[in-house]
Amino acid sequence: MEEPLKADHCGLVAVLGAPNAGKSTLVNALVGQKVAIVSAKAQTTRARLMGIALHETDAARTQLILADTPGLFAPRRRLDRAMVNAAWDGAQEADAILLVVDARKKKRDYLEPIIENLKDRPERKILVLNKVDSTPKEPLLVAAEELSAAAGFDEVFFVSALTGDGVPELKDRLAALMPEAAWHYPEDQVSDASERLLACEITREQLYRQLHDELPYDSAVRPESYQHRKDGSVEIHQQIVIARDSQKGIVLGKGGSKLKSIGEYARKELAELLGVKVHLFLHVKVEENWAESKEIYEEIGLDWVK
Repeated sequence: MEEPLKADHCGLVAVLGAPNAGKSTLVNALVGQKVAIVSAKAQTTRARLMGIALHETDAARTQLILADTPGLFAPRRRLDRAMVNAAWDGAQEADAILLVVDARKKKRDYLEPIIENLKDRPERKILVLNKVDSTPKEPLLVAAEELSAAAGFDEVFFVSALTGDGVPELKDRLAALMPEAAWHYPEDQVSDASERLLACEITREQLYRQLHDELPYDSAVRPESYQHRKDGSVEIHQQIVIARDSQKGIVLGKGGSKLKSIGEYARKELAELLGVKVHLFLHVKVEENWAESKEIYEEIGLDWVK
């Protein structure tokens, strides 16, 4: 006897939150592999990046399209405005909106503008209190009650995106909410980011990880070329753009050692992600007004804002 055909479901989930709430870590956990860069520095996600998660039950096969958005904060520069616009754009016409909140933070006044924007939205709203592995239970319940009352959340989930606690239950629920529809992406695709853009994101993550507070946010990684060699390997050339000449020595390091280290770690991770040998070539360019360059915005996946 043939097994009955499973219905295909597909929907969009917007993942919102303040910087460093753990949105990218949660998206990676839901997908089951890395699709978004993670850093201890806030505001590391700049463009809206789609992660694609699959879920299967006896009755349905579901494709969850997760919009990992930049953190919501008060924008000051053009780059900030572009990042915040990308975040709210990610919520347009979503089948569900997740607000990810760092449960460890006692003060929550920074969430007020986000709550104000969310409370009258028609989409199904789900509060995700993250980092519960390092938060006492009582404050968690208080936060859940207060935030639910303020924004009218339909449901609350307690998770640790880092350890995976609570993530399967959240994924089950999201899959159940998605409408019956044809899948938007092939079964083996985990992100809508091109390999070219993903490669830049991996290098940018290493910049943040290895330079920490030495290099501020006025840096970007631009794709120059991405070519498949005849032997199956990939040759990637990228440009690290910084705003001031004084930062060049920080990125290069003594005798070029820091740039070499950034390249080595990025290349290793890219090879694991792509499943092929990677030849990565990096160089540093000083461009004082790069954050005002429409061309660079488009290259790193952001819409130009005036």
